[in-house]
Amino acid sequence: MKTALLVIDIQKDYFPGGKFELVNPLAAARKAYMLLQCFREHGGYHVHIQHISLDPNATFFIKGDHGSDIHDSAAHFEGEPIVYKHKPNSFLNTNLLELLKGWDVERVVITGMMSHMCVDATARAASDLGFKVIVAEDACATRDLKFDGTVIPADHVHKAFMAALKSYGDVLKTEEVIALLAGELPAAQKS
Repeated sequence: MKTALLVIDIQKDYFPGGKFELVNPLAAARKAYMLLQCFREHGGYHVHIQHISLDPNATFFIKGDHGSDIHDSAAHFEGEPIVYKHKPNSFLNTNLLELLKGWDVERVVITGMMSHMCVDATARAASDLGFKVIVAEDACATRDLKFDGTVIPADHVHKAFMAALKSYGDVLKTEEVIALLAGELPAAQKS
């Protein structure tokens, strides 16, 4: 089964010193990088997705701002595909679907930021579009949220969204994803 890795919004504004810091983004980015390297080494399809805000009142991911750049922990190499998005759903008003169809991809592995927003929206959309979905849950990060005067810790936010995403696909650890794909990636490009 042809599989593509989606590396969503691993951008500088989400890291310490950024304009919208997440909880433990580096740990998640390191796991995403493990998958990225696996796909690179085996010639697997992979694409970076970069959010650029079009909202004139945006406080982060501002076009041309250093914070919107892809973080070095999951660096984009010259020549690798990149999709620019402006909404949480990586498929909405982008060329992602066209790119994946051009590769005859049937399954996507999703990594990135934020579990409760862009990862969630992209995983649900991918499933709705007919792709088999795997979310590498430890290769995703989020932040504390507030609702009705209550702070919901990032760990709880992440787990709640991963539990919900199990209705849309498989939610696995990075090492489990690598083991699952171990026999497939080298052959994925041959068929």
